[in-house]
Amino acid sequence: MARILPVASFDCVVFGATGDLTMRKLLAALYHRYRDRQFPDTSRIIAAARSGLETEGFRLRAEAALRQHVSPANLDEETLGAFLALIHYRQVDALSDEGWEALVATLDERPGQVRPFYLATSPELYGPICQRLARHGGFNALSRVVLEKPIGHDLASARAINKAVGEVLPESQIFRIDHYLGKETVQNLLALRFANPIFERLWNADVIDHVQITVSEVVGAEGRAGYYDRSGALRDMVQNHMLQLLCLLAMESPLSLDTDAVRDEKLKVLRALRRFEPHEVNNFTVRGQYVAGAAEGRPVPGYLADIGSTERSMTETFVALKAQVNSWRWAGVPFYLRTGKRLPRKMSEIVVQFRTPPFSVFPRDQHDLQPNRLLIRLQPEEGMRLEMMTKEPGPGGLHLRPTGLDISFEKTFGQHYPDAYERLLMDVVRGNTTLFMRRDEVEAAWDWVEPVLHAWAERPEAPRPYVAGTWGPTAAIAMIERDGRTWYEGIE
Repeated sequence: MARILPVASFDCVVFGATGDLTMRKLLAALYHRYRDRQFPDTSRIIAAARSGLETEGFRLRAEAALRQHVSPANLDEETLGAFLALIHYRQVDALSDEGWEALVATLDERPGQVRPFYLATSPELYGPICQRLARHGGFNALSRVVLEKPIGHDLASARAINKAVGEVLPESQIFRIDHYLGKETVQNLLALRFANPIFERLWNADVIDHVQITVSEVVGAEGRAGYYDRSGALRDMVQNHMLQLLCLLAMESPLSLDTDAVRDEKLKVLRALRRFEPHEVNNFTVRGQYVAGAAEGRPVPGYLADIGSTERSMTETFVALKAQVNSWRWAGVPFYLRTGKRLPRKMSEIVVQFRTPPFSVFPRDQHDLQPNRLLIRLQPEEGMRLEMMTKEPGPGGLHLRPTGLDISFEKTFGQHYPDAYERLLMDVVRGNTTLFMRRDEVEAAWDWVEPVLHAWAERPEAPRPYVAGTWGPTAAIAMIERDGRTWYEGIE
């Protein structure tokens, strides 16, 4: 059984409390941790937003959200009532001084509490909120500020946000959250590599042919149209989620699991990524935008219809790129990254493909020799699978076929584990920053992505169209097949 480690009593202030992230993810995560008695009843959840609500009105909204996003099997009525009693609402305007004194007075009722401030707002408000909290005396020695991705929209804006927040809080109290780092499988990458010499000794260019990282979504941009059309897939997914996964795959062993030891090694990978020259971007990246097609057996509109626009949009809903890490371990090993909306299947998966044998002793007409692959599933079902060649049972000769050794974490360990937001929120209360991004990590990631953004901005052509329900533009297939490889389409 997994151990539930209690955390100290806290006052969690959620800015942007009426928004989608709070209603869909944060309240459910806190409810599950309360249901498992991980934090005491002396804790409070203080919702802060501009809307003119009272506490009872917000509790009604919170209850409706929990009934929608928590499974009925986990929604105990007595626990739900007790949890809702922990919630308080304060009307606060991030861009004026309205409401701040009342918010701080509420916090000062319990001056010794841990104070996590979760900024579920647009990034341009991170600096103003932190500056006003400092000005009104909202921070104490046990304060932590959680910043949602993306941190800015380019390197200059990321540096400006980091500077504004860093002027009022030390780095140890700033938690830049990427929920992918809280997934069980992502954390298991460290265990896979550094607790199992059988893999770590194979983890190099001599044995590995290439790596693929795919994060695909079936949904379109309709639910986040305002944000997404200003962002696009490169900023929304590649600059944070996917580069963090690449770092965990490619990093060297840290000296320990201490907070900065792990993040130091990830930073080295980001700095070792080969930067794209302007003339190379067209060869090593593909951007696309979905048009009308089908998803999950029903017709769906194209991107322009989803965002309610009749004019051409330069926003990419699909990105594929080929990255390279300039190090002795990874020299010559390409990392292929692919992400997009309106693709055939919702999945997040890593494929580590090993080199094929230099010579086969088996007759070609009796087998289809496939390379060994390690498949790491982040969603929909977290687990790992090692694909290898084995003999088909029975008489009649030695016929080979691919076979998978499959591990599903939930089935193997016989229980459901806290999701990423649940785990990371409790790490914030503890003050453990290991699974959060450091300032220099964020800026190094933007520094690598920015030449691609600049090259795309200088080109007049729009993203390549692809039909909703397909795996993106044909140019993405051509990019990897030029290297004699092919995209792996996921575990069935």
